[in-house]
Amino acid sequence: MKPIQLSMLVVMAGLSGCASQSALDSTRYDVDEVRTRVISLEKTMGGIRNESREGIDAIAKSLKSDVAEVRKLSADIQATIDSTKTEMQAMTGKLDDMGLSLNKPTEDLARYREDADKRIIALEDRIIKLQSTIDELTKKTAELAQAKEVTASPDAVYMKGLDVFKSGDMPAAREIFSKFLEKYPQHDLAANAHYWIGETHYSEKSYEPAILAFQDVIKNFPTKDKVPASMLKQAMAFNAINDAKSAKYVLKKLGETFPKSDEAIKAKELLKEIK
Repeated sequence: MKPIQLSMLVVMAGLSGCASQSALDSTRYDVDEVRTRVISLEKTMGGIRNESREGIDAIAKSLKSDVAEVRKLSADIQATIDSTKTEMQAMTGKLDDMGLSLNKPTEDLARYREDADKRIIALEDRIIKLQSTIDELTKKTAELAQAKEVTASPDAVYMKGLDVFKSGDMPAAREIFSKFLEKYPQHDLAANAHYWIGETHYSEKSYEPAILAFQDVIKNFPTKDKVPASMLKQAMAFNAINDAKSAKYVLKKLGETFPKSDEAIKAKELLKEIK
């Protein structure tokens, strides 16, 4: 029995002993009314309980649904994270492979350079040894040539210079004739050596040195056979540098001094050409 009903029975028992019938009826009415209100309140409370239970169930259901969605979202996010990690690992692997690929040519180039450096060093050593050998041979050749020149006769040296001149090596021929004149300045072929030195300069179009070389023959060896040829070539050298006056003077003197020479005939023809 509930506490409210027990209280009501106690009140009714007390009232039955001291109240009149009218009061008893009035009390019964009040008790009935109170019972009716209590029943109404119990119904109301029951409805409230039912509504509360339904609300709680609805909330619980909603919460379960939300939790399920959150879990699903969390699972999706985790899957995305795992996929991203996998892609990052794959990219890292590719980058590592690319790094190896890039480093390999660098390593190959480094090995090639190292090998090339070794070859260059080896070639330099060979070049140094070869150069040393060449220097020794050159020295020995010079010594042999000098010894040969010492033992060679003046005529042989002169003929060697003439052969070199005919080969077209003017500087070498000039050097041989110059050395001949240093050793044999009073030799019978000295005038000829001066003449050929003049010819080497003339062939190289070095007309001023040629004029001086021919003058050595004309001045120092006036009786030698090379004087007419020297005068003709000297006049030609003057004409080549546009000194017509000097050229004409030498040609006229050639005709007067050596009128019967072949060079005098050529001098007359050349005088007609010079204006």
